[in-house]
Amino acid sequence: MDGNGRWAKQRGLPRLKGHEQGAESVRAVLRAARQAGVKYLTLYAFSTENWIRPKDEVEGLMNLLGVFMDRYEGEILKNKIRLRVMGQIERLPENLQKKLSKLMEKSAKDYEYTLIVALSYGSRLEIAEAAKAIARKAASGELDPETVNEETVAQHLYLPDVPDPELMIRTSGELRLSNFLLWQLSYAELYVTDVFWPDFREEQFFQALEAFNQRGRRYGGVVTQ
Repeated sequence: MDGNGRWAKQRGLPRLKGHEQGAESVRAVLRAARQAGVKYLTLYAFSTENWIRPKDEVEGLMNLLGVFMDRYEGEILKNKIRLRVMGQIERLPENLQKKLSKLMEKSAKDYEYTLIVALSYGSRLEIAEAAKAIARKAASGELDPETVNEETVAQHLYLPDVPDPELMIRTSGELRLSNFLLWQLSYAELYVTDVFWPDFREEQFFQALEAFNQRGRRYGGVVTQ
């Protein structure tokens, strides 16, 4: 969800105002995803590298996340959206961890859609943690190293039950993966738009889906539709 800071700078506003406007784009995209029947939506909200940003911006982002959950908890539950989080959750402020846990528990009882928020997340770290877990099992004799395959690695990632993404949308014209779901995005279609995240709403989301529907997905073989 790129471009919050640049969106604010263009308007002579503090960076946090861009993040606040970006929160409204989250609501818009959630509505559009439900309308389109998208069952899984993952938002890269805060990376492991983002901790080096100015302290006031980091604190503002954490507060904004808490406010968003307080304000829209009812909307999330009413629309049967299950919240899940991936990343180093233990690094988040304790009060935010509690709010996340509470909403995840509530929303898991009756849901049709899943919203995954990547918080303090880095894909290289996720893969390294999976490798360590596999190594520990091999060292203890629980796992034969010769049986380790792609499925073994996938089952040791943060959310092994979630299907791999089919489409990655990158806003603000960025042309890189930025340490996001490097394993899971192996066969995903990439869609890049110059629109900043605070301006990315239902119309832009549907444009991305339409572009995706025009792609021929080969997976190394012949074209499929």
